[in-house]
Amino acid sequence: MPGCCEPIHFDGASVQYKRALRAVIGINALMFAVEVAAGLAADSQAMKADALDFASDTLTYAISLSVIGASLSTRAHASVFKALTLGAIAIYILGVTMMRIFEGSAPDAHTMELIGVIAFFANLLSVVLLLRWRDGDSNVRSVWLCSRNDALGNLGVVTAGLLVSVTESRWPDLFMGSLLALLFLRSASSILIQARAELSGQVCVTEVETHG
Repeated sequence: MPGCCEPIHFDGASVQYKRALRAVIGINALMFAVEVAAGLAADSQAMKADALDFASDTLTYAISLSVIGASLSTRAHASVFKALTLGAIAIYILGVTMMRIFEGSAPDAHTMELIGVIAFFANLLSVVLLLRWRDGDSNVRSVWLCSRNDALGNLGVVTAGLLVSVTESRWPDLFMGSLLALLFLRSASSILIQARAELSGQVCVTEVETHG
């Protein structure tokens, strides 16, 4: 169909990319363990949301790695699964956050700030590792979007922690938890749209470029 066929520049088939992706999987798994414990201790919705995102990314990055080299259809189906998983997590976070509006106290701002900064630098390292491969098919792009979201989310957690400290209120934490959920929903929608285009044949592999 004229005008709807777009070249895919990279499909993940690179030794360097796979090595970078394995490193990012390890970073996310470690930070999930750190942040879920800290989020429960600090009673922070923003931190719990970010921890769930680390868990989701660990799983979906492993899926991304496993389907590299598979057919475009297989990779696109994997992206659909990742988009639906990210969307489900976002909806869960929104639901729990809405429930917390009616109960609970202000979270531990100091823990939010400290862990938020640590998580930000962990995700910044992931972003740097993946920056070279931020464009490509839906499988590759989903990895980049999730890593970018994580870095933005960590900045959000730090900001919420500072505001909680100043206001001694739980509202900044609840607001940031909701904002992160909406960001996840937007990314899930973007991944799903590209994956569906690949499955419907509106994207064709005309210029496959393997990076290094």
